[in-house]
Amino acid sequence: MLDYRLKLAKRMLFNKKGSLIGAVLAVTIGILVIHVNFVIFQGLYDAIVRDITEYRNGDILVTDESNLIEKSDTMLVNWFSRIPDVKAAAPRFSSNGEINITKNGGMIETNRIPLLGVDPIQDIQASSAHTTVSEGSYVFSHNSIVLGSNIVRDLGDVHVGDSIEVGVVNRWGQDEVRRFIVSGIATSPGGQGLDYSAVVHIDTLRDMLDRKGYTSSIMVKLHDPSSAENVRDLFLASFVNDDFVAETIEESAEQQLAGFRSGIAMINMIGYFGMMSSAFAIVTIQMMLVNGKTKEIGIMRSIGARRKDILVIFIMQGILIGFIGAAAGTGAGLAYTFYAKETKLSFNNSLPLEVSFDWPKIFQTALTSFGLAVLASLYPSFRATRLLPVEAMRYV
Repeated sequence: MLDYRLKLAKRMLFNKKGSLIGAVLAVTIGILVIHVNFVIFQGLYDAIVRDITEYRNGDILVTDESNLIEKSDTMLVNWFSRIPDVKAAAPRFSSNGEINITKNGGMIETNRIPLLGVDPIQDIQASSAHTTVSEGSYVFSHNSIVLGSNIVRDLGDVHVGDSIEVGVVNRWGQDEVRRFIVSGIATSPGGQGLDYSAVVHIDTLRDMLDRKGYTSSIMVKLHDPSSAENVRDLFLASFVNDDFVAETIEESAEQQLAGFRSGIAMINMIGYFGMMSSAFAIVTIQMMLVNGKTKEIGIMRSIGARRKDILVIFIMQGILIGFIGAAAGTGAGLAYTFYAKETKLSFNNSLPLEVSFDWPKIFQTALTSFGLAVLASLYPSFRATRLLPVEAMRYV
């Protein structure tokens, strides 16, 4: 009997191809909107995490409660190098300064520029900052400097090989000025790299600030980022008497990411509301199907079909609509995700999205859409069972 009702549901549904296509499209578009939203907004979030990890914080960022690490950075880097999960570790020293350059007889200067001191050899192993150098090369000597593209824009006509002066206020409150040669210019899509910073050799910046032996942070890169919490806990347990602060990328970039996560949750909620609107479209379409099949329903009831049989037939129509729509929407969503991933999708040359296939969310979206389609068929199915056999007499 179930096979008969399924065949009848298919015949009644496919005879109304326009209604079938409309209902399937409603489900398909609802799923596709969620997939597109996920690719764009979750992809942007993951791209920000990726670039912060690659350029600035690493998988684990070690700092000190006093803002300066007094322990030898060589000792700390060597400690991390003995951990199998660690790919590389590198010290960094941060400060602010001013930069000026003389061009055409006039001096151009910028104030409060973030200065980043790096060990060129170790930093290349632990970070991808060197890959953002679009012109010239990364820091290679004590008097070379890499300027972010935004600093170059503020200074005007600056090129690789130009001489500039960098000034800082050292620990004693005295001005310290050094001359550097521009070795490279850094540019990263979306500006998440070093576009707003100037990079120099870590020993040079320490000398200027009279902070020899001090470090602002240790950037740690792991083979597998999922082991970050284990490595962090092992480090803190090994240096329990120190005031170190070790944070995973989610912890060290919490302020930057918290607002974005709220935005993603809101966009996802809007997407699911859109999916619910597709359910209302299914209700409308199935009500039209019920009204258009009044004769058939009346005849079936008059020859002995029970209300339960009528209910099952129209619920099966909802199941068919949900299945076809969920399959089509998921297929379209996967195709868009694949396209975005392979092309490294970005908008107006901004931050390339970090696209991934979140299979649990994909299946959840498909099942939710399928479930809504079935639920949307319940009311029209119930309405169909209310028709009396005598209704058939009007069409004989």
